[in-house]
Amino acid sequence: MKEIISQCQHSLSSLADPVRAQAMRAYMKNRCEFLGIPAPERRKACIDIIQQLKTADADELLQIANGLWSCEQREYQYLAVDILAKHYRRLRLEDVPALLTLVQQKSWWDTVDGLAGVVGDVLQQNLTASRDIQAGMDKALGHPDFWVRRIALLHQLGWREQTDVNRLFSYALALADEKEFFIRKAIGWALRDYAWHDPVVVRNFLQENQSRFSGLSYREAAKNLEKLGK
Repeated sequence: MKEIISQCQHSLSSLADPVRAQAMRAYMKNRCEFLGIPAPERRKACIDIIQQLKTADADELLQIANGLWSCEQREYQYLAVDILAKHYRRLRLEDVPALLTLVQQKSWWDTVDGLAGVVGDVLQQNLTASRDIQAGMDKALGHPDFWVRRIALLHQLGWREQTDVNRLFSYALALADEKEFFIRKAIGWALRDYAWHDPVVVRNFLQENQSRFSGLSYREAAKNLEKLGK
């Protein structure tokens, strides 16, 4: 693991741009330090490292991710998400708690939403293994950390016909009264995403429950319904 982390640091540190780093830090409201490397350049620089991990097992992938998470600059956390997203097929259902632990470290929407995709991929690939593979997300919905609750809301993004619609709607209603911006935004995002697959059921759900949702959640959820038609 130390060798991989060292390779990552060598590949990225040589691309550091202090001027761009200042702008990136400001965009993220000074929550994180940056090397100043745009995503395409970061991914190009680390493509060989990610490829050489194609034989790594779940434990090794998580160790590397945790090692990158401990690095100061944000690009290393982005790289960790890139690695997990590329090799999610080797992650197991029992690894989801470890992913949720990462969610709670150096938390901001950028890494949280990246990890939401990884969690979603891991759960989706296990849907046939159990009748209630998403029970862990039911528990996450009540987690004291709102970033974990956001993961629960977003984990079915892109599932389309595999979406548990009852779960999607019940999650949205369960958190509808929250004041947190990132929860209100996620409610709308999750509903809007499913509307691409079934706009009628989302439209009906919003009409029946409009008074329950904040203006932000409702606007986000309904954003594409007009263009999707009936």
